[in-house]
Amino acid sequence: MSPLFGTYRRAMLLVGLLAACDGPSGDKDAPPDDAWACIIAEGESPDFAQQLGCQADYDVLASEPADASIPGATSVKTVIDRVDGDALYFQNSKRYCVHWNFASTHLSGDGLPPVPEMDQFNATEYYSPDRRFLLGAVSYYTGPAKWVYEISPYDTADADMIATAYRKIKENAWMGEDLYFHPTSVAVEAVAATLPSDVKIVSTDELYAGVDYQPLNLGTTTGILRFYSADEVDGAYTPYRELVVLDAVPNDISIVAGIITSQFQTPLAHINVLSVNRGTPNMGLVDAQNDPELLALEGKWVELTVGAFDWSVREITETEADAWWEANKPEPLTVQPMDLTVTDLRDMVDILDLDTMELGPAISAAIPAFGAKGTNYGALADAAALGEDIPVQPGFGVPMYYYDQFMSDNGLWERIAALMADPQWGDPAYRSEQLEIFKDELRDAPMRPDVVELIRAKAIATFPGENARFRSSTNSEDLGAFTGAGLYNSETGEPDLPGSDNDTIEWAVKKVWSQVWNPRAYEEREYYSMNHLDVGMGLLVHANFPDEESNGVAITNNPYDTTGLEPAFYVNGQVGGEDVVTPEIGVLPDAWLHYFYSPGQPIVYIQHSSLVPEGETVLTTEQAYDLAVTLDAIHRFFQEAYGADGSWYALEVDWKFDDKETPGTPQLYVKQARPYPGWSSDTSTACTEE
Repeated sequence: MSPLFGTYRRAMLLVGLLAACDGPSGDKDAPPDDAWACIIAEGESPDFAQQLGCQADYDVLASEPADASIPGATSVKTVIDRVDGDALYFQNSKRYCVHWNFASTHLSGDGLPPVPEMDQFNATEYYSPDRRFLLGAVSYYTGPAKWVYEISPYDTADADMIATAYRKIKENAWMGEDLYFHPTSVAVEAVAATLPSDVKIVSTDELYAGVDYQPLNLGTTTGILRFYSADEVDGAYTPYRELVVLDAVPNDISIVAGIITSQFQTPLAHINVLSVNRGTPNMGLVDAQNDPELLALEGKWVELTVGAFDWSVREITETEADAWWEANKPEPLTVQPMDLTVTDLRDMVDILDLDTMELGPAISAAIPAFGAKGTNYGALADAAALGEDIPVQPGFGVPMYYYDQFMSDNGLWERIAALMADPQWGDPAYRSEQLEIFKDELRDAPMRPDVVELIRAKAIATFPGENARFRSSTNSEDLGAFTGAGLYNSETGEPDLPGSDNDTIEWAVKKVWSQVWNPRAYEEREYYSMNHLDVGMGLLVHANFPDEESNGVAITNNPYDTTGLEPAFYVNGQVGGEDVVTPEIGVLPDAWLHYFYSPGQPIVYIQHSSLVPEGETVLTTEQAYDLAVTLDAIHRFFQEAYGADGSWYALEVDWKFDDKETPGTPQLYVKQARPYPGWSSDTSTACTEE
């Protein structure tokens, strides 16, 4: 993940989080530098303080952010009441999770103007030039060892407001002389350029100059510590009880106990998505392969803990590692067996039975016949048909009936069952070799000519004159923490080509079918104790778009704020067809947070693509807005199926802009949507509203 994300995340860690001692009171004069003393008595935890006299005062009030994006950052939210003589309050950020909660509790009535409801408060206090409150936060970043004052990246405070707040905090905190103002967005940077000279400014780049640790997926694991290059593990088998230290970020990796990369990752980097899906710890550590502590443990059994603020590793015995594995191995996941009663090639809008079922049950009922990817795409098509702003291409689903028929016709079920019964099957290297041979046998086996013609004719009728894109859709995807992301590849078939050679319909179909038996896919399923013989492959088929102008992946909620207090879309985008989640080493995408539900709907860029000129972005502002409208529609439509329990939920959405149908004006298309599992965050002093 880009380290910028952590700074922005903390800068806006919600609309507020401060508190105070026992009640509002007049501001105190700042004591001289040599007279600072702690304000809060030992053992007390007041709602707020109006001064910070020492580190202990700050620690009582500060909250750890509810994410793992940057280690060592803590924050105390601040409120300055302009109608009460600029009275300053350092909120107890463990207790009050938004500015409004504190202000409405302590600064409303009893001689002070009433604080309105939250919606009105937020619309006024972050945007109005005549706002009552100046809202922000004092944060400390341990990497660069910097104290900073920050406002939310969408806050429209002018230079006078920022300078007033900065000076007030500086005068009333023991570390005031070391305080900087940190602009948290491009818009705030523009205002910061007009600040008076006494307001010291520190940039995001400067803050991150001292950061060398990046927690991505938190947790504890055990394994044998091994050092590899990214090239060595990419596409190769690595034992799942190994904990790997890598020189760079690979595009792919088999199941391992944990990952440490010497380069930082993006949250949607494929290996991080895999780590999230598998529940295995993942972190970045600058120059990890030369870290003395890690080098001393190479080849030994270790326990690694990836925390939100720090990491630790220690040597353990193999017996301890085995005991840990027995206690922590993943729960088995059950695959719904293939539904072989469905035999028709079905248009996307007809995949789900929404006439007699609600969305959730309809999805569950369709997956055993058409697979998860095709089923979710069918739901997108249904949403579009109902008027939702979700642009999807016409397509159809090929049910698993034809995969099973093909396997049975050619004796392939018996063949794979015999391989799995082979005593040598337990050897991962042998297993991988035999699976590749089996895939070749599968691709060489013939399909029934009438089935090939059935699919070809449907493709020609659905998108005449265009090539067909065949996409995998299994019944083993999207099961709990298992999404199946990255296990299979799509293939393109040309309806006009006869026979079964490369690029024909038969070739493309069989190549996708064969990927059920990719060694990586097999190992992923084995990790979750799935029944491999229950797994079938349906096909999602739509027209091929060979020359898209841009593409990317988005999450329909803020994955680093699972409290729901700061909703945003997190998006990665790249030019052309360049891969976002598995890019070449050194290639970075645009990454941004779109605060679509905040006034002004601000976009905060975290990272810029390495493939566009400096100062430019992958998407125009208009395109980014169009994407956000669609992400909102998708999130709302799937809420009843995947977020009905009211907890934090999100969809992972693949998208592209293409001008094939509108030359010169790329239009948005949604390629797929699936439940996003989120990733863990475990902070001991995060805000818990009282």
